[in-house]
Amino acid sequence: MRWQRLFADLQAEFDEAEAAAERAEDASRRRVETGTVRLVDRLAGALGRPVALRCRGAGDVTGVLVEVGADWLLLTDDARREVLVATSTVRTVAGLGRVTAAPEDAGPVRSRLDLRRALRGLARDRSAVQVFLDDGSVHVGTVDGVGADHLELAEHAADQPRRPAAVRGVRAVTLPAVAVVRTLAPGLD
Repeated sequence: MRWQRLFADLQAEFDEAEAAAERAEDASRRRVETGTVRLVDRLAGALGRPVALRCRGAGDVTGVLVEVGADWLLLTDDARREVLVATSTVRTVAGLGRVTAAPEDAGPVRSRLDLRRALRGLARDRSAVQVFLDDGSVHVGTVDGVGADHLELAEHAADQPRRPAAVRGVRAVTLPAVAVVRTLAPGLD
């Protein structure tokens, strides 16, 4: 009987030591995996959810996360306006939930869909926009074109379409200065 108790005690100690080692290995593996997760992967896991961003220069930006690009995010706000956010200006994100998208290789096409390409889409749409810069300034107009490192904004009143008579001037804005670009509905914003 005494030998059986001794063997049972030794077996219990061995089982507990093995379980502790496995728990430590799992925790270590989770820390390593968490250390490789990028913010865009966390954001991709929140597609379709409302999020609240704090952005340098633009302050609080809220809306439903519609798309995550190479260096930009697209939200739709409560007024159903599209809000393009440069990821480099994002300081905090609330509303992520627990889901993280699997890290993806951007691939040659997706990696080229950067902020410049998204802004070129706005230029094609001829939408009136508010451009929030990282220094807190805001400019209103229509994106006329996007160069390699800047955009050209035809400045006009938000409630007027881009017409030669309405344009007060053209402003070049460096892309690194762009924090948020929000589309405007003529006469409503």
